Amino acid sequence: MTDEMNGADFAAHQQRMADAFSAGQFEHCERMARALIDAGYATLPIWRTLGLSLRQQGHVMSARDIQQRLVDSAPGNVDLRFDLAETLLLLGDFERGWQHYQYRYSLGHTRHMDRKIKAPPWNGQHMPGKTLLIHDEQGYGDTFQFIRLVERARRQSQARIVVQIQPEQAAFARRLPEIDVVVPQGQLPPPFDAHCQMMSLPRALGLRLEELPGSVPYLQADPTRVQRWRQRLHQLRRPWVALAWAGRPTHDNDRNRSMTLEQLSPLAPMAARGISLISVQKGPAAAQAIKPPAGLRLEVLGDELMDFDDTAAVLQLCDLLISVDSSPVHLAGALGRPTWVMLPMVPDWRWLLEREESPWYPGTRLFRQSTRGHWDDVVARVAEQLHRFVA
Repeated sequence: MTDEMNGADFAAHQQRMADAFSAGQFEHCERMARALIDAGYATLPIWRTLGLSLRQQGHVMSARDIQQRLVDSAPGNVDLRFDLAETLLLLGDFERGWQHYQYRYSLGHTRHMDRKIKAPPWNGQHMPGKTLLIHDEQGYGDTFQFIRLVERARRQSQARIVVQIQPEQAAFARRLPEIDVVVPQGQLPPPFDAHCQMMSLPRALGLRLEELPGSVPYLQADPTRVQRWRQRLHQLRRPWVALAWAGRPTHDNDRNRSMTLEQLSPLAPMAARGISLISVQKGPAAAQAIKPPAGLRLEVLGDELMDFDDTAAVLQLCDLLISVDSSPVHLAGALGRPTWVMLPMVPDWRWLLEREESPWYPGTRLFRQSTRGHWDDVVARVAEQLHRFVA
């Protein structure tokens, strides 16, 4: 790289670096960022890309140090604050992480998602005799994970609790005694005095890592659905092991977290030994179960799973769920069911680093990639442990 470049050259270098990052070529992206910095082009965007590239390679402490310096130098830049938030939460630094995480709807691509509510935000204060609106956000898994905090919010606020939630999950909220009113998204809630986004509850409550998991299970399956699915599955041999291999394809990180059914073919010998493998996969990836890998016999539920209440009933009956990081994992965890999660080398922040267990969900085991992008070793370890599970 030359010591001097014109604006067009610099823009081209930035674009190549952005393309490398989007393609998952994080080592190459890091090299380009360092070359630009060494050449005297140490702009905030270049440093930001360097920090993100390091985090994606697993150099999380180095990424944190860079991101902290960037926030210190530009405290008004919400993109930098959000980068730091995810890194701090990944490291288990909840005290600082939740503070920066509040800027998640101030970013350029998320600002339109922020709900404009005239009532003041709830920051953990007592408000007896008043009404607190808690509204969900982001994905289904986020709601299953964080709805556990509504009970604590009720105790701390001493308020009447209204929860506004996606219609697909409203039935679970209605079964929670700490919620007074459940309102599906798209409908107006009753009058309220303060509000809080569900994933802002950790900040308002001052949630610390050592306070997890709280009371588990905190969600319940519909008993009528459980009985119906018990009849549907009763002819299958035990143990019953549910499988999900892909998340929602529109998720920003789906390429990193999802796999194909073909990559689960090492589980085929377990099916031959009498384990009933039950597909609870939904979405486009469910079609892969029509022609599964040789020897991988599946009981495919597919379109029979009409909603999350059906999925919850199946998970309640199964002996184990094996899944990538997607909503069934959080539903199974909230139900207190045994779950094995297959994770990328650098996972979503909620799974933390290096641990084999989850502080959020007792009974959940984490199987992490040892090499970024490679699932072979993960599936091999799952197959080995499944053999022991059956034995």
